[in-house]
Amino acid sequence: MKKKLFIAVAMMFLPLIVSAQGVKFGYFSYNRILHAMTDYISAERGVADLKAQYDAETKRAEDDFNAKYVEFLEEQDKLAESIRQKRQAELVDLMEKNAAFKEQAKQLISDAERKALAPVRTKLNTAIKEVGKERGYAFILNIDNNGVPFVNSEYGEDATAAIEQKLR
Repeated sequence: MKKKLFIAVAMMFLPLIVSAQGVKFGYFSYNRILHAMTDYISAERGVADLKAQYDAETKRAEDDFNAKYVEFLEEQDKLAESIRQKRQAELVDLMEKNAAFKEQAKQLISDAERKALAPVRTKLNTAIKEVGKERGYAFILNIDNNGVPFVNSEYGEDATAAIEQKLR
């Protein structure tokens, strides 16, 4: 809440500061450039392949559980009480293991994505800093997620093309 309030106040005074001091700034869409990078596309493809492997294993485990559950339902009336309880406990254990695996897979995929994208983000951030220095910007705004709903082009310039060029 405080962060949003600070940003809102800063954005109100930004045009005054910029015009008073002749400060130059740039703006661009971080996500647009990131998603267009070939390194990003490769990293996402690798993460998608890993996710597909985990999804296949999850499906295999679910199918295995479902088959055992159907088998149990068909036989439960014929089983001795102690055997029925043992099989129910096995099913509960299998269900818990499957749920734990699903959660672990989610975390592993998230970690893999973060690790795969780290060098891509570093490369993009380096390009942004270089463009900022080369063009004499005081700062470069990321206009994603409606964080900056209006930018007056008299005070700043779109740095997207320059950043994209730096990444080539």
